Amino acid sequence: MARNKLPGLYWDKKTGKGSVDKRIDGIGRVRHRFTASSQIEAEHEYHRAIAAAKTEAAAPKLRTFREAATKFLNEEVKPSLSRDAKCLENLDPWIGHLKIDQVHQGTLQPYIEHRQKLGIKSATVNRELSVVRRILTLASRVWRDMENKPWLPTAPLLRSPNWGDTAHPYPLNIEEQRRFFKELPSHLAEMAMFAVNTGARDKVVGELRWEWEIKVPEIGTSVFLVPGEFTKNGTPCLLVLNSTAKSVIESRRGKIATHVFGYRGHPVVRMYNSAWKKAWLRAGLPVGKEVLSGPHNLRHTFARRLRLAGVPLETRKALMHHIDGDITVHYSPAEVGELVAAVEKLTKVENVTMLRLVS
Repeated sequence: MARNKLPGLYWDKKTGKGSVDKRIDGIGRVRHRFTASSQIEAEHEYHRAIAAAKTEAAAPKLRTFREAATKFLNEEVKPSLSRDAKCLENLDPWIGHLKIDQVHQGTLQPYIEHRQKLGIKSATVNRELSVVRRILTLASRVWRDMENKPWLPTAPLLRSPNWGDTAHPYPLNIEEQRRFFKELPSHLAEMAMFAVNTGARDKVVGELRWEWEIKVPEIGTSVFLVPGEFTKNGTPCLLVLNSTAKSVIESRRGKIATHVFGYRGHPVVRMYNSAWKKAWLRAGLPVGKEVLSGPHNLRHTFARRLRLAGVPLETRKALMHHIDGDITVHYSPAEVGELVAAVEKLTKVENVTMLRLVS
């Protein structure tokens, strides 16, 4: 095969077979085989191969989704990061090896269908997809390579599945609460009584620490200021105590040095366990995929009773720690007193009929 005028171009006129073998600074070795019927066609193949190599070299080097996920877990700071890590662990065998521009609705659909066949609720899958969505958004808007180019040109739109399988909350009436709490072990009953009178999430109740307690001598009580790293929305939240919650706190003093609640001298960070589930069944409360049976029902019960007690919406939102654009954890004793008065109304709520949808 004869060498032609262009360096790195070889073409045999008799057989029509040719090749390109050329080293280019900044790119490396370019190799390409072809068949051409003329010298002109061979030169076209040569220039096409060189141009393709230069285009490929200039294109951004896209990372895999696994690399992006690793960066996310190493850099993100949020209370639910461990849950995000579990979501990404589930997703990795399906999309971890893909370049991040290959992660979209089409490549995620097999995973979504797989989770549905396993009986996983659509809300759980939506939670997993939200982590993917967050990573792709960071890759397109925040993360940059050494040449200041984004990791991903554009983040794709991901649809959220809805299989009509949402479980509904089950707020307890007073009689149901009595039956249920009676069936709980004493350490869980204390935690549940505190939760239903403060609206605290089960994670906050389990992590509640004495160092978070703040005395408010002006109104003769104390409150707990929970750091943002232990809350769902990442902002500090104030827990005010009515007389029932306060009695629970007083009964726990001196039991554990660090945490308020515990069992046999050790903190209990998870309320929803086998003892909880068995107590729920023994109390004759409803079970099934369409109804919630975990500790979050206590928060729904708290919210429902605040409304029944006539507590104004703005006060309810403050007690439920809902963010509404105006975030503040600076309360005067008078403002704390107003919140205490609101939750104290819960101790006066009598048994009422709970109107619930029947599926």
